[in-house]
Amino acid sequence: MTDFIALLRGVNVGGITVRSADLRELFESLGFEGVRTVLASGNVVFASTASETREALKARIEQALRDRFDYDAWIVLVTRTQLQRAVDGFPFDAGDERRQPWVIFASETAVIDELAAFAADADPEVDPIARGDGVVYWNPVKGTTVDTPFAKLLAKARFKPTTTNRNLRTLRKMLG
Repeated sequence: MTDFIALLRGVNVGGITVRSADLRELFESLGFEGVRTVLASGNVVFASTASETREALKARIEQALRDRFDYDAWIVLVTRTQLQRAVDGFPFDAGDERRQPWVIFASETAVIDELAAFAADADPEVDPIARGDGVVYWNPVKGTTVDTPFAKLLAKARFKPTTTNRNLRTLRKMLG
């Protein structure tokens, strides 16, 4: 049995509404165990005994989301161990109340590479960015998360099918 976390992109924003109870039901209907949703932002913790590859599991979940909720669904699928490493590796002061502690997940390593490479030219006061184990950390000042150069890069349409970000506090709730 493997513990997974499905991080859905773009639910309960922009007119795409997915109720947590319906999301839990869908994952249970796919044969997963211990299904629980965390907050209303598309976070599903579950266990799977399926022998399929992670890519096949991801594709099966995305198709089920499309079929059930009629939207162009994308997820990033991580194991509980990977999520724990991402949380433990946060390199900035997570207690700094002036900043937002973000972790960016991607389903493709090349996307992580591209996003992390942005740090070389970024202003560390405006866009503190660091690469982690399969993630990119970002710690902007509160209220600037749509205005900084990195925010504008992250918002590009080409990243929509492969990335999603979560606040460090949300990730801790998923692990709790």
